[in-house]
This record gives sequence, structure tokens and C-alpha cells, in this order.
Amino acid sequence: MAGHSKWANIQHRKNRQDEKRGKLFTRLIKEITVAAKLGGGDLSANPRLRLAVDKASDANMPKDTVQRAIQKGIGGLDGANYEEIRYEGYGIGGAAVIVDTLTDNRTRTVAEVRHAFSKYGGNLGTDGSVAFLFRHCGQFLFAPGTSEDKVMETAIEAGAEDVSTDDEGGIEVLCAPPDFRVVKAALEQAGLKAEMAEITMKPLNETVFSGDDALRMQKLLDVLEGLDDVQEVFTSAVIDN
Repeated sequence: MAGHSKWANIQHRKNRQDEKRGKLFTRLIKEITVAAKLGGGDLSANPRLRLAVDKASDANMPKDTVQRAIQKGIGGLDGANYEEIRYEGYGIGGAAVIVDTLTDNRTRTVAEVRHAFSKYGGNLGTDGSVAFLFRHCGQFLFAPGTSEDKVMETAIEAGAEDVSTDDEGGIEVLCAPPDFRVVKAALEQAGLKAEMAEITMKPLNETVFSGDDALRMQKLLDVLEGLDDVQEVFTSAVIDN
């Protein structure tokens, strides 16, 4: 991993997310709709909806757009029936890839995901083929220079499972997904703003790509993320910039 900077990679991810803000709104609206349909429109009684609305707020989504999505989910507005489907596969060099989708047409979605994998150097695997290579968790990343003692004390007290520091001085906090909102609120109340805060599938081991392989792997990830039915893409690949 010589020359690889976690913080450069995080900034790269954030910039790419900003570039895809229009797609982000579409994904968040779909997630809010499904969360409201499954668990009701009361944010205090529906953790998944609360998390989706928090993400929408972080992305500066207008409140009336959020409310329309909630109403659509609980039956106030007509809308498609979405189902959640996870696809697992391999990218360049065997890097693990998980693709989470919300779709109203399973046949269309699997065809598009399979085509993306096969066209750009990967292959679609079977259920469970790579999921064991990831940890489902809440993740917070703090930039170098943040007080490790303050982060550790606050996070552990709030229920975090693990706090670690890397060679660059960056700090990572991990928690169980149900504890994410509590830990996030505690950290923010302590004045600690994470560079990244999300519930994710964290790879247990990473594969760093550079040069042509990095370009090819990034292309595969971009194509998968660009599919209309795709909500999230998780990978063990790290693109070295």
C-alpha cells in the first residue's frame, strides 16, 4: 500500500458523490419511500426512515421533497412497488463488489448488473459469494489532527465497538448499525465532525489499485453506480490517486 493515502481516497469519494448529487436525490427519495412503506411514516418509531431523512438533510434535500417521498411510501401518493435485491460479484483482480438495489423490475435489474460486470472486467457471483468479506457496521472517519482521546472517550461511552488510528493520524470509529444514530449524535454534541459517517459494508481486507487497473476498476464502479436501480456499491477495491 506504498503511497496510498486514505484521506486522499476519502476526498476522492466525497467529490464523486458531489458530482452525482442529482442521482443521490433520486436514490434518497426511493430509500425514504421504501422505508416509510415498510415501517410507517413516524420518524421516531422507524429507525430506517430516520436515517434516510438524516441523509437527505445532509444532502440539502428540500423538506417538501422529503415529505412527498414519505407520503408516497405510506400510501398517500401512487408509486411503484420496490423490492430490495443484493448482488455480489468480483471486479478487476478479484476485488469483491456488493451492489444493493431497489427495483420494481427484477429481470431488468439483474440483466443490467450482469452486463456491467461482464463488460468492464468483472463477473457476477452467487448470493453469499463475497458478503462474508465485509462487516456491516456504522463507520465514522475523522481527519488527522482530531483529538484521539476525545473521540475515543465520546464514542465508547455512546456505545461504539471499536476506535482505531491509522499511520496518518486519521481516526476510525465503528459501531453496530442500530447504534449509529446514538453514536453520531454524541460525537456531534461533543463538537466532533466526521469526514465520513455512514452505515456501510466495510471490507475486512482492501486491495489497492493504481495505473491502468485503477482506471478499469473505477470504470466498473462508475457504471454500476450509474444504474437507475442501484442504491449502494461497496467494494474491497481502493483506487490509489
